[in-house]
Amino acid sequence: MSIRQGLFTVLLALTLSACSGTTDSSPYLDLNTEPAWVRDLVGRIEQEPVANPPASLWRYEYHGDVVYFIPQTCCDIPSALYDADGNVICSPDGGFSGGGDGRCPDFMESRMYEVLLWRDPRRSS
Repeated sequence: MSIRQGLFTVLLALTLSACSGTTDSSPYLDLNTEPAWVRDLVGRIEQEPVANPPASLWRYEYHGDVVYFIPQTCCDIPSALYDADGNVICSPDGGFSGGGDGRCPDFMESRMYEVLLWRDPRRSS
């Protein structure tokens, strides 16, 4: 194996292992690299009853900014989109109409660089 092939193999292995943080094998990616309010939000969710489907937290880039998204869970519960400081920007979907609050209608189409940060490992009974 040449040095170039060896380097390619190492880089490929590192790239694939970096992607493994978005699987269900672990409920956390590495929340320690996220703002403290993100860890606090996850802690609050963990104190609530298990949602159906279980809650999850995603990081995206939206209109050039880092945002955090909690998808809707059951029924008429709206989703929540937070800015990097923890302020709610909008509810992209969910609620009674299913279409959110209308304040960020392009979020689902415009979001980029999806990263699953956390998925509730608990299961509803």
